[in-house]
Amino acid sequence: MVYVPLARPTAQGLYDPAFEHDACGVGFVARLDGVASHDIVEKGLEVLRNLDHRGATGADTAAGDGAGILVQVPDAFLRKVVPAELPAKGSYAVGMAFLPPDAREREAAKAGITHIAAQEGLRVLAWRAVPVETDSLSRISLDVMPFMEMLIVDSYDGLSGLDLERLAFVLRRRAQHEQKIYFASLSCRTIVYKGMLTTDQLEAVYPELHDPDLAS
Repeated sequence: MVYVPLARPTAQGLYDPAFEHDACGVGFVARLDGVASHDIVEKGLEVLRNLDHRGATGADTAAGDGAGILVQVPDAFLRKVVPAELPAKGSYAVGMAFLPPDAREREAAKAGITHIAAQEGLRVLAWRAVPVETDSLSRISLDVMPFMEMLIVDSYDGLSGLDLERLAFVLRRRAQHEQKIYFASLSCRTIVYKGMLTTDQLEAVYPELHDPDLAS
């Protein structure tokens, strides 16, 4: 058998073959009937586990270069766990915020985000600490791990759909620039669970991904 190197175009215009590189692995799972279920979340986690060969680790194999899952906003699940009465589905946005581990810094950041939300016509309905299990994490990961909380907001004007999505986007960007708080997502349509994890660690760190009410 003769090995033939992968042929690439020569440099031309804005293209330079020197910039070619491998990409991360991405998997998609969908139902043709559009009915939300927890089974599809479990299948998504299975896809993620099977993408282990696309991830990377350092000398410490318990420190991954990142893994995550994006699902639709799980309305029934959130109504069960969020300490607030939620408006109709699609009329509230939920975000996954990576907050400072220090309690005083965290409260200051949350106060700043609440102020920005009000300026953008949004009302903070609740903050919810996301339960995490850290047994599978290395010391490298634990030393830099943020405090994960969900932010739930709605609009003072009762907006929903794309109108609410636009306001949530502005809040997310302002929070990142003005409060230096990273949001994995902030949307009325989707939510992201992720971290600097291996593919096996995601569901271990976020056990609520296996909750039967968490449907997508």
